[in-house]
Amino acid sequence: MQKILFATSEAHPLIKTGGLADVASSLPRALLKRGHDIKILLPAYASVLNKAKEAGVKKVTEISIPGQTISLLQTRLPGSRVTVILVDIPQFSERDGNPYCGPDGSDWGDNHWRFYVFARAAEAIALNEANLDWQPDIVHCNDWQTGLIPALLAQHTNKPASVFTIHNLAYRGLFSYQIFAELGLPSDYWHHDKLEFYGQMSFMKGGLAFADAITTVSQSYAQEIQTPEFGCGLDGVLRARAKDLTGVLNGIDMDEWNPGADKLITHNYNRRTVGQKVANKIALQEQLGLPVNESIPMMGFIGRLVEQKGIDLILNQMNQLLAQDCQLVILGSGFHSYEEALKNIAKQHPHKVSVTIGYNETFAHQIEASADIFLMPSIFEPCGLNQMYSLRYGTLPVVNAVGGLRDTVNERPFDDIGADGNGFVFHTATPQELHLAIKRALDCYKQPDLWKKMQKNAMSQDFSWEKSAEQYEEIYQKILSR
Repeated sequence: MQKILFATSEAHPLIKTGGLADVASSLPRALLKRGHDIKILLPAYASVLNKAKEAGVKKVTEISIPGQTISLLQTRLPGSRVTVILVDIPQFSERDGNPYCGPDGSDWGDNHWRFYVFARAAEAIALNEANLDWQPDIVHCNDWQTGLIPALLAQHTNKPASVFTIHNLAYRGLFSYQIFAELGLPSDYWHHDKLEFYGQMSFMKGGLAFADAITTVSQSYAQEIQTPEFGCGLDGVLRARAKDLTGVLNGIDMDEWNPGADKLITHNYNRRTVGQKVANKIALQEQLGLPVNESIPMMGFIGRLVEQKGIDLILNQMNQLLAQDCQLVILGSGFHSYEEALKNIAKQHPHKVSVTIGYNETFAHQIEASADIFLMPSIFEPCGLNQMYSLRYGTLPVVNAVGGLRDTVNERPFDDIGADGNGFVFHTATPQELHLAIKRALDCYKQPDLWKKMQKNAMSQDFSWEKSAEQYEEIYQKILSR
């Protein structure tokens, strides 16, 4: 049994902007189930305090650092037995909306200070100086918002081991030298082997330079980020630490994403009754005003409408797609130009395309259960969760061969599907290659026996958090035994 402090800037269902929130909810629960004493450390955003009211929130202690008094509150992760410690400062708790940026979409101007204070709270808990009478063996940090924690801990001898997980290397937490000086960090940390990054300070680099172990969210992404193409300028640091870097594929919540018991979908089905999946498609066609036709293939897309997700690839082959006999259902939000382009296409082709701007958990489940094909042509994808949800629901993915997509989706020749053929993969990020993969999916859909075989392959896979938790246990054990 290990004591683990799991530091994260979001955790579902308390706060979620992306996949990190799902990981930060599921992995601690899986580790608790395996007998570990784990506590999540999370900022006390206004929305988090609101959602935590039901479970109860109590103040447990206060910490003072120069320029700020930090209150530590305690609650539970809703629907679990996992303890959550909330770092309460006005810069978190008195601000509504997105945790990282204001209503205009620009980063909050004090993000450096907010997450520095968060790191200082983690440091105090890690050193058993927060009056909690609890000292972790491991501090598990996640993404740039927690990158200063290993850097602060490196100044102490009696400290826990640290793990730093990269969920998306593209967000490096970059700030000026002036901010570095304002935070009062050790002057020797301004060095290219430490926090300095091409004349700026990178919070992310603090985790990469100082943590005892580095992990990321798929085996392929662990390899990719050591190359200039995917390394975001940090590939040299990662190559230097290659022996400490491990790719651990994220899991998914197999209970929440279970077509056999999902209360958010119209008709439940499983691997043996996958033929009944079509009832969901008919219900969604009716709901969205699309022509009701059970035999027409429906494609789904759920995700952020940003360049990373391959929206340009989708848009640049849209004319060819519209010439095919199929329907397309999109749910997402992001860049205004992408939102407008997609809304215009839906307006011009209401019988083929439905676009919903925003995010809605219920609707996401309905699309996964209703669609036949799931589009996920990401330019890069550290792990990806939607392709795993799709596989679980027998919705065959079309993906670019990057990161976790490469590790979870396999395309096989139609005459030799085997036990692992479960989707369609293209290897060059161009609109033409995406469309050729879509065409292969549509051709396969016309062969019902083959399609059903691939659906059964997809639905047989185990994406539970158990496997990931086991791998993390091995990593924890390895660094503790050092």
